[in-house]
Parts: sequence; structure tokens; C-alpha cells
Amino acid sequence: MSDRVLGAVCVVASAAMAWAAQDYAAAISYEPVGPRAFPLLLAAGLSLCGLWLVLRPTARAEAFRGVPWRGTALCAAAVLVYALLFQSLGFALATALMALPVGMAFGGSWKQSLAGGAALGLVLYVLFDKLLDVVLPTGPLAALLGGN
Repeated sequence: MSDRVLGAVCVVASAAMAWAAQDYAAAISYEPVGPRAFPLLLAAGLSLCGLWLVLRPTARAEAFRGVPWRGTALCAAAVLVYALLFQSLGFALATALMALPVGMAFGGSWKQSLAGGAALGLVLYVLFDKLLDVVLPTGPLAALLGGN
């Protein structure tokens, strides 16, 4: 039953998030996507996940038995460090470094995780910064990435 309560809370939180994001607008229109798109996308994802929790068939009582708590804590710590280093290291490098412990928590080797993280950081940088015109920090890789 607690899954359904969590799902309902997620749906309500996503509605509040979408309502709050409606007024987001840049003072100067320098990006075609604008600041409203990302919170609305997150709200949509959160509401879909919340609806799935509410509407899915009843889960077993042992839902959290066997959860890899160590890997979960490692992923949470990696995301926290990612947020702290995002501006100084830049998007591509911070993403590559964040993907290393997350990939290893999911069973990848350090080589696979680092290669996947580097590819993820560069591909997402090109997608957002070059194709969607979303300005991302480049950090020490500014000369390589041709960014700000």
C-alpha cells in the first residue's frame, strides 16, 4: 500500500512542479528551448512514474528485500558529487566522472563505466549544447569542445 501512497504523492508533486514552472521565462530570449522545458519534462516523468506506482498490480510484501543498498547509496553520492562539480568541471567531464561509480554499481567494470561515461558526456553535450542550443558549462575542456 505504501507504493500507492508514494505514487499519489509523486503525481501531486509533479502537478505542483508543472504549475510552478508555467511562469518560468528568460528575461532575454537567448535559448530556443527556454527555462520552462526542463522542469516540465521532469514533472511529466515524475507523474508517469507516480501513475505507474498507483495503477500497477499489487506488489509482494517483500518489495525491498534484496535491494542493493550499497549500490544505491553509491549512486546517490555520485549524483551529489556531480551536482557539486558540475560548474567547475563542466558538463562532459562531470558526467563522465559521475557515470564511473554509477556504472560500477550496476555491475560494469571500471573500463566499461569510464568509456560509457565519456561517450555519454560527449554525446549529451553535443545534443544539448550544439543541436538544442542549451548553454552548458565546458570547464577545462573548453578548448576541445569549443564552448564558453
